[in-house]
Amino acid sequence: MAAKEAQVGATMTTHTTAQGKSAAMEAIEDVIYGSVAGIAGKYIEYPFDTVKVRLQSQPDHLPLRYTGPLDCFRQSIKADGVVQGLYRGISAPLVGAAAETSSLFFFERIGREVVYASGHYSRDRVLPLSALWFTGAFSGTFTSFVLTPIELVKCKVQVPTTTSTDGMAPKAPSVMSVIRDVYKHEGIRGFWHGQMGTFLREAGGCAAWFGSKETTTKMFYLLNERSAITQKEKDALATEALPLWQQAVAGASAGMSYNFLFFPADTIKSRMQTSPVGGTTQNRSFWQEGKALWGQHGLRGLYRGCGITVLRSAPSSAFIFIIFDDLKQRFPL
Repeated sequence: MAAKEAQVGATMTTHTTAQGKSAAMEAIEDVIYGSVAGIAGKYIEYPFDTVKVRLQSQPDHLPLRYTGPLDCFRQSIKADGVVQGLYRGISAPLVGAAAETSSLFFFERIGREVVYASGHYSRDRVLPLSALWFTGAFSGTFTSFVLTPIELVKCKVQVPTTTSTDGMAPKAPSVMSVIRDVYKHEGIRGFWHGQMGTFLREAGGCAAWFGSKETTTKMFYLLNERSAITQKEKDALATEALPLWQQAVAGASAGMSYNFLFFPADTIKSRMQTSPVGGTTQNRSFWQEGKALWGQHGLRGLYRGCGITVLRSAPSSAFIFIIFDDLKQRFPL
């Protein structure tokens, strides 16, 4: 009985519908609290994300500008200071983080409804981990269409301009100037340049994000149950939230899994989205860009910047899940 309840607790720690609460109110909570959690996580990870994009986007035909993450940090701070060098263009990513995280939790809930509607699982029983990995992939698929235009603008702002048409010192583009240039030269469709890379990263990565978090959470519930002596203690453990450090480990495992498994898709996407707008060179497709990168740098090129990305994803993802779960428990609508 306790083992079953522990399994229930593992999958109910995040966004489970409370009795008597409408689906609409649950969706509103997902959007509001997901936005807050996403913004908090973005402030933590953004400097590392800037370095990651700059490492990924170094051109093939020139010597590497940065020898590694630490060198990129050093050059960025030396050239523009901490704020401009590492937090340049954060306004759009903050909006993107709010949209991304709220969309992830919102569409994951819809994915659960799809699973229930299939008739294979009843609502009075806990979904197995395999189903929860599926709902993560479902969420990532739809969220990718929200993220691509936001990330395209972010990447173009983050990567320093290397040429200047007036002979003056290069000037970093603003969010609005990037939006105007993309629309002028490529129209609305241009904002979804790199969609294939975002789709592959989000569909696979979000399956790992939600799946790893739920799997690790379940593992902790089972381990905690073994340490309990009496049945009363076991029953109490199954209904209580995990200790904060265990919640953090579960969230961190989610972030690291998300970023490592599908990092090559993100690398190719970043290269596509940092290509010049309005030039004479035609935009490469996802597969053309990947083939060119593989031919130039091999597997190492596909994982350039992976270490720093996985490193920053651990605390960021941990904070996102902790903040989201805590807000859901403390301030139910």
